[in-house]
Amino acid sequence: MSKIGIIGAMELEVEALKAKMSASNIVTKAGMDFYEGTLNGAAVVVVRSGIGKVNAALCVQILADVFEVTHIINTGVAGSLNAKLDIGDILVSRDALHHDMDVTIFGYQLGEVPQLGFREFAADVRLTELAIASSQKVNPDIHTLAGRVVSGDQFISTKEVKNKLIEVFQGDCAEMEGASIAHGAYLNQIPFVIIRAISDKADDSAEMDYPVFEKAAALHSARLVEDMVQKI
Repeated sequence: MSKIGIIGAMELEVEALKAKMSASNIVTKAGMDFYEGTLNGAAVVVVRSGIGKVNAALCVQILADVFEVTHIINTGVAGSLNAKLDIGDILVSRDALHHDMDVTIFGYQLGEVPQLGFREFAADVRLTELAIASSQKVNPDIHTLAGRVVSGDQFISTKEVKNKLIEVFQGDCAEMEGASIAHGAYLNQIPFVIIRAISDKADDSAEMDYPVFEKAAALHSARLVEDMVQKI
């Protein structure tokens, strides 16, 4: 039987899902509250991981070890790196990578974690397809694209950094957890997908846009997840 781990970095990214689910158990580990129960008929564990790559990786390991989840969905918001993605639109991961990993002095690609043998963590194809289909169903008025999530422990808010992430990594959105969730899921052999609603343009307007649009963007993502889980 499937048990789906659903991770959001911030409370606003999971509060709508927790309100809709029937929770039978709440377990606290590493300062995170894991809500175990059902959502739209599916067995789920919903958790706010906290912001940043370390919190995200710890969260994945707890979901694997304590709850033995069979799939992982990371829901939340991100800054757009793709001109086709406007505020409110949805990016579903094709893959993810760490944009702040730099061991190029030893011959690795920028963004490549040493000794893994690759740079990009590929999302589960079926989960990506299900997420896109669900988004098109429940968010018909916005664009949904598959693409690359690039992650680092920094909020991207200048055109200079944004352009680098596009040029060097061909990123479609930038945020702070997805690659670590992908990395942890890969190491634990758990299929994953990252879903990001666009809250800002990851440029000089990001500081102004983000507080205004983050809640609406997060609701788009949560609505998608609620529909999607019943199909896994």
